[in-house]
Amino acid sequence: MIKVLVPYDFSEQAENALNFTTGLADKIEGVHVEVLHVLEVPYVSSIGTMGGGEVIPEMENQIFFIELMERRKKQIAELKEKYGGKNFGFDAKLKLGNAFKSISESILEENPDLVVMGSKGSSGVEEVLIGSNTEKVVRTATCPVITIKSPIDPSSFKKVVFASDFKEDTDEIARRMKNLKTLFDAELYFVIVNTPADFETTRDSIKRIKMFANKYGFEGAKAEIYNSLSEESGIIEFAEDIDADLIAMATHGRTGFLHLITGSIAEDVVNHAKRPVWTLKVK
Repeated sequence: MIKVLVPYDFSEQAENALNFTTGLADKIEGVHVEVLHVLEVPYVSSIGTMGGGEVIPEMENQIFFIELMERRKKQIAELKEKYGGKNFGFDAKLKLGNAFKSISESILEENPDLVVMGSKGSSGVEEVLIGSNTEKVVRTATCPVITIKSPIDPSSFKKVVFASDFKEDTDEIARRMKNLKTLFDAELYFVIVNTPADFETTRDSIKRIKMFANKYGFEGAKAEIYNSLSEESGIIEFAEDIDADLIAMATHGRTGFLHLITGSIAEDVVNHAKRPVWTLKVK
């Protein structure tokens, strides 16, 4: 069985992610789809006359929250009814709490094979200061995450781009990439982006890709070198040039101050690419 977790907030982006997942579940056997909706409880700080602070829900927020929770329960029930008779497993849950924390807990508890999330993408100041829940999940999830930004039919997938420098071969990455190829029955493109800041000869790059492909038995995968001003733009441009259906990348999952200094190519691609992006955090 393949278990797929879909964090769902009833937005257009979340609907795209769910439709993608159910379309994938229709295509292959043995898929169980787990939808998770997290409802955040509204709280405000109240400073008492004696100087003691306590956190209580405002009455108006409390009433609104109760009404919203009842509406969400009804919508969850409607999702179960809609997908209950399909040829794949389906369940939908409602949790109260912080969205990112609840999603992270569900990944640990449910141990899914894949997370599929919708995203608007972000850039500039918003990207640095806020970071969406999708970005955070990409950075921390222990399983692969596919980020969806628009309506996508997974049955039409033909080309998957795996971008890497191929300097750190890992059995985990190879195993997951084979699963991905099987999942979509797609043609694999292994690409190294050559930049002015980190230039190497095409011969050396191709040699490294072929060593990876031979070591892990990727027969028929295409080795490609793409020249660009940055890794992020090169990956996106190459995917656009060959009209790829999916970009696949590994991320080191840095967080906090180090993340702000170094940034993450994978997260940049997730933010700025128009097509779906598959990511896996590696140590």
